[in-house]
Amino acid sequence: MFVWLTGAAGFIGFHTAQALLAQGVRVIGVDNLNTYYDPALKRARLHQLREHANFTFLEADISDRDAMLGLAKQHGAITHIVHLAAQAGVRYSMIDPYAYVQSNVMGHLVMLEAARLLPDLRHFVYASSSSVYGGNTELPFREADRVDLPVSLYAATKRADELISQSYAHLYSLPQTGLRFFTVYGPWGRPDMAYYSFAQAIAAGRPITVYDGGSPRRDFTYVDDIVAGITGVLTRPPADAHTARVLNIGNHRSEAVSTLISLLESGLGRKAVIEYVPRPAADVAETFADVSGIRALCGFSPDTALADGVARFVEWFKKFHNI
Repeated sequence: MFVWLTGAAGFIGFHTAQALLAQGVRVIGVDNLNTYYDPALKRARLHQLREHANFTFLEADISDRDAMLGLAKQHGAITHIVHLAAQAGVRYSMIDPYAYVQSNVMGHLVMLEAARLLPDLRHFVYASSSSVYGGNTELPFREADRVDLPVSLYAATKRADELISQSYAHLYSLPQTGLRFFTVYGPWGRPDMAYYSFAQAIAAGRPITVYDGGSPRRDFTYVDDIVAGITGVLTRPPADAHTARVLNIGNHRSEAVSTLISLLESGLGRKAVIEYVPRPAADVAETFADVSGIRALCGFSPDTALADGVARFVEWFKKFHNI
């Protein structure tokens, strides 16, 4: 197996690369190391990956068609693509909407065009998001639910990716699976995500902003469980390459943000200073994944309780930040 992994210096990409390399898989990673959050964290992840002889890295933007098509032509033996690179963050999409269309839509299109150049490609697995469910209120979210009412531009770009993928499957028999990730957390995570930014603020004694009294609920999914799902799906392409498959990948539990805060307080040994504000329009009240589809496909069985996952994150957080 020879895997092309985009977003290799990102949170999920880093952990996925580690798992593949541990299995002896050859990996070529791509990342543009942008400044959406501190590139030093991305470089620290890369430093660990570069220790593996089977890992090669190219610093490039996935929307750069010359770079991506050139890589595909240079490495025609690639058998699998794990496309995780994207402009992340729901609320930031209201600040710089152009970045989302450039990275998430144009970047996805360029990667599909590059995939078409690979004669031995067996499966194209890409990151979608639970955000595509928008303001749906029927829980748990199922892949058959309506996803045409996004509440953020980020969600709209991810749904656009799913539709573009379907067109490429129909036209070119390109075997694809989109994974709708549900609130991934864990060591080496993204500082813009709530659990990480809460930890930073609590440790420093700064206030944290919490929506609707901490009542919003999320399907918090530990990164090791996510990676197990990605690698399980990767070797199981759709039987019908004319249909782009979409699967939820989550913890199949919905837990209150207030519970997350309590666990962080316990792990850090400090009480949070909380400022409660109304939930913004781009955020949803609750997420909860039906994972029966991915379970049936590859035996996916997330088993990391939130308390255990947060404890592992806090242990890493203290060490990484010298707390």
